[in-house]
Amino acid sequence: MRKFSPITSTASNQARMSSTKSPFELKPKYADFKKVQASRPDFDSTLPITYTKNPDPDWKYGKGSSDSSSLEKGHVEIDPYKDGRPMISNYKLLVSGVPRPVSFVSTVSKNGTRNLAPFSYFQVVDHDPPIFVIGFSGRAERPKDTMRNLVETGECVISVVSEHMIEAVNATSLDVPFGQSEWEFSGMHPASSSTVKAERVKEAVFSVEGKLLEMKDLDYGHAKLGKPFGSLAIIQATRFWVREDALGEKGEEIDLSVMRPLVQLGGIQYGRVRETFELPRPSLANELAAKSSGLERFLKEKEQALP
Repeated sequence: MRKFSPITSTASNQARMSSTKSPFELKPKYADFKKVQASRPDFDSTLPITYTKNPDPDWKYGKGSSDSSSLEKGHVEIDPYKDGRPMISNYKLLVSGVPRPVSFVSTVSKNGTRNLAPFSYFQVVDHDPPIFVIGFSGRAERPKDTMRNLVETGECVISVVSEHMIEAVNATSLDVPFGQSEWEFSGMHPASSSTVKAERVKEAVFSVEGKLLEMKDLDYGHAKLGKPFGSLAIIQATRFWVREDALGEKGEEIDLSVMRPLVQLGGIQYGRVRETFELPRPSLANELAAKSSGLERFLKEKEQALP
């Protein structure tokens, strides 16, 4: 298990506040972002979530993409390890190419200091038992406070970020000194948890209490090269908390129109769910029984090709 050096000096904290900025800091691409922002329409939280048909309701097996023009487009090969390619280029490419849900993680240090921080390297990876992962990028400076607290206490609360929380969540991304709590300046309100010491965010629609199973170092040669490496926190859920107006009658589903989750995109962009469609997952037996699906022809061709 990782061990972290104690941070007690006020002078050292001040030095960290004035140290070199993180390369992961994402800035607007406009010279005057506030002016551009002022020219845009106001955010409308009352807009309903609408449903449409799926992109190609008449799709058949073997048809492929509903956009045939994609076959006419070329692709550029990129070697992430090419000499001279900076690490930050891979970061910018990945965050713009992989939409991510946003988690809001509450932890408590071993001396009782509360911490809040957002993470988009986050996902649920199993349901029995419920397992979540949070990724921590390698940092040359001090490790993320969330990571330190998780290793030292083994506990956290993960909240999924909804539209109404985003400005406060974004504020907690400030790299303040270890020991400084983000609860106060973000204005978020704590609520008691049942199985962990860390408090959950009262404003969140969905929160998960969890305990650390493993903090896995993602060191596949970086340490030998003197480079920082990332880590992956594997967390098992111990309690779920769902806002009562969002929870279905059977306690099995969360209402999307109440949840209003956000995804993080490239740069400083976020995406909201305003429009959705439904697409049933196919059953092999049903698809074979429906002769019109055309699936049987492809399976027979596969059988005939076998030796």
